[in-house]
Amino acid sequence: MNILVLHAHPVETSFSAALHRIVVERLTAGGHSVDACDLYAEDFDPRMSRAERLGYHDAPANIENVRGYVERLRKAEALVLVFPVWNYGYPAVLKGFFDRVFLPGVSFKMVDGKAKPNLHNIRKVAAVATYGGSRFRAMLVGDPPRKLVTRLLRSTVKPFAPVSYLAHYSMNLSTERSREKFMAKVAAAMGTF
Repeated sequence: MNILVLHAHPVETSFSAALHRIVVERLTAGGHSVDACDLYAEDFDPRMSRAERLGYHDAPANIENVRGYVERLRKAEALVLVFPVWNYGYPAVLKGFFDRVFLPGVSFKMVDGKAKPNLHNIRKVAAVATYGGSRFRAMLVGDPPRKLVTRLLRSTVKPFAPVSYLAHYSMNLSTERSREKFMAKVAAAMGTF
């Protein structure tokens, strides 16, 4: 399976970066073709320009500034996100990826004024996230990243595609043991992906 792995953390020595490496290693060992996209390392610009917004609904011209990323997304049969949760949301670079790459004609089509899912090439989705705070605190605010993956992203890809969400909460209180345990969980999940 062709798998696009999106990573969104600026520090190459972070726990998130270690998770990204495990995801890529385990998927590759499982015989998958992996496109490891480190948004920070690739210097992805998350800002939508004025011209991009004005031409947002002009498919296929709207993809010109992000054509390479659109092609990678269209080639993928599965999508794996690896990211930290900051301020109960995606890092800006990942949010910007969705804003600039999940365009009309790419992730959805407009039909009679309604958005219709268009990423039917994506047959499986997984997210690996880390949170500074506890699961309880995330739930108090509705855990937006979890909902964005398990509800919104799920509605964009192939109908009934399996979606998994692996989260390590309370990173601010984590221990070497809790991190190792989570890394093993991620490795096992990616090993059977």
